[in-house]
Amino acid sequence: MHRVTGERHWRWRDENGPSSLGNHEDLVTDLPGQPPVDFRHYAGYITVNENNGRALFYWFYEAMSQPDEKPLVLWLNGGPGCSSVGYGATQEIGPFLVDTDGRGIKFNNFSWNKEANMLFLESPIGVGFSYSNTSIDYDNLGDEFTANDTYTFLHKWYLKFPSYRKRVFYIAGESYAGKYVPELAELIHDNNKDPSLYIQLNGILLGNPETYDAEDWRGMVDYAWSHAVVSDETHKIITETCDFKSSDIWSNEDCSEAVDEVLKQYKEIDIYSLYTPVCIGDTASSDDKSVLKIMMKRKSNMIPRILGGFDPCLDGYANAFYHRLDVQKALHVSDGHRAKNWSICNMDIFYSWADTKPSVLPIYQNLIAAGIRIWVYSGDTDGRVPVLSTRYSISALGLPITKAWRPWYHEKQVSGWVEEYEGLTFATFRGAGHAVPCFKPSSSLAFFSAFLQGESPSSSRY
Repeated sequence: MHRVTGERHWRWRDENGPSSLGNHEDLVTDLPGQPPVDFRHYAGYITVNENNGRALFYWFYEAMSQPDEKPLVLWLNGGPGCSSVGYGATQEIGPFLVDTDGRGIKFNNFSWNKEANMLFLESPIGVGFSYSNTSIDYDNLGDEFTANDTYTFLHKWYLKFPSYRKRVFYIAGESYAGKYVPELAELIHDNNKDPSLYIQLNGILLGNPETYDAEDWRGMVDYAWSHAVVSDETHKIITETCDFKSSDIWSNEDCSEAVDEVLKQYKEIDIYSLYTPVCIGDTASSDDKSVLKIMMKRKSNMIPRILGGFDPCLDGYANAFYHRLDVQKALHVSDGHRAKNWSICNMDIFYSWADTKPSVLPIYQNLIAAGIRIWVYSGDTDGRVPVLSTRYSISALGLPITKAWRPWYHEKQVSGWVEEYEGLTFATFRGAGHAVPCFKPSSSLAFFSAFLQGESPSSSRY
C-alpha cells in the first residue's frame, strides 16, 4: 500500500488490487489537506428510519496499527445538539485536528485511534450533517429518541462493516453524553438477551459528564463560589433558597435570580476553562442571554450550554472547515455542487429538548451489576460540569471504595487523582477544562489506554 500526495489532496493507491474495505463506498480518499497516514478512514450516512428519511452522519477511523485486533470505540459529544465530529473527532481525539488557519487540518500525535478503532457519530438528527426528511421528528428529540436511533445506527453500521460485528465494544463521551452513553449502554445490555442483536459491550468512559441534575447544579454553584467566580452573598442565597431536587425549583424567585447571577458572571470568562482566554469578538455567547428564562418556562433542570472551549476560537475554525464544498464532497455529504449547512452546536435542539433523565445513577447501578466497566474522569478547571458535580453524583451511589484516593502519574508528573470503587473508577485531570484531551492530550491518551486494558492509571511517578 502506498500513499500518493499532491499539493492539497491525499488518496490511497492499493497496488494489490481492491479489498473489501479498500473498495468500500464510504472510504475517504481525497480529504483536502489531509496529512499522509497509514490507516483508512470512512465517512457517510446510515439511514436509521427509511419511512421518515432519518439519517445519521458518521466518521470512522481504523486503528493506526493492527486494526483487526483492536476494539471498536464509539465517541459521542453532548450539548444536547453538538457535533461529535466537530468536537471529538477534529478538536480532541481524532487523527486530524482543525488548524488555526480556519481552513485546514493537522495531524494529532495523540489520537485515540492509536489504541482503538474510533467511530464518531453526529447524533441526534439536526446535529451537524445528520438530518430527517420528516419535520415532526425534530419535535420528538430527547434522550430515548436519541438512544433508539443510535442503537439502530450501530446495527446498520455493522452491516456495512461486518468484520467489527463481534469486536469488543466500548462507548465514550463527554458533557451531555454523560446521559447518552449510559442510556445507550443500558439499551445494548437489555437487548443483548437476543443473540441476534448481541454487541460485546465491555465498558463506558465518561468525561466531565452530566449525571444527576440536582448534584450537577449543586456542584456547579459550589465550584463557582469556591473558585471566586461569585460572591459569598450569592452563594449563601443559593444555599438557603434553592432545592435542586425540586421539579419546581425556578418558582423561587430568590433562587432563580441568584443562579442567574452565577451564569452572568460565567459569561465574562470561559465556563469550560476558567483560566484560559476567551475568543475576543466572538458573539456565540449572545445565544445564552435568556437561557434561564427559557428553562424556567420549560420547567427544565438541565444545565444551560454556554459556548466556549480551550482554544475558544476553535469552533469557528471547525465551522470554516466543514463548510468547504470540497471537504463535504470528500466526506460524502455533498455532491460537490452545493454545500450543506453545518454548525458545531444546534442550539434549537437544546432549547426544544423534550425528554431528559434527571439522573442516570440507576443505570450506573444496573451496568455495574452486569459487570460493565465504568470509568469517569473530570478536568478540574471546568465550571460547566465541574469536578464537584461529579464527586457529589458518585458519592450518591454509595459504592464501597476498593482503592483509596491517590495521585496518578504520567511522564513523571501528577496528572490528577484517582479513586476506585466497586464497579467504577473516578479520576481527575489536573489543570484540564471541560474537553480534557484538548488540554492534556498525552495523559488522556495514556488514561484511555489504561481504560481499554482494564488497568489502574499509573500510581508510580517513575
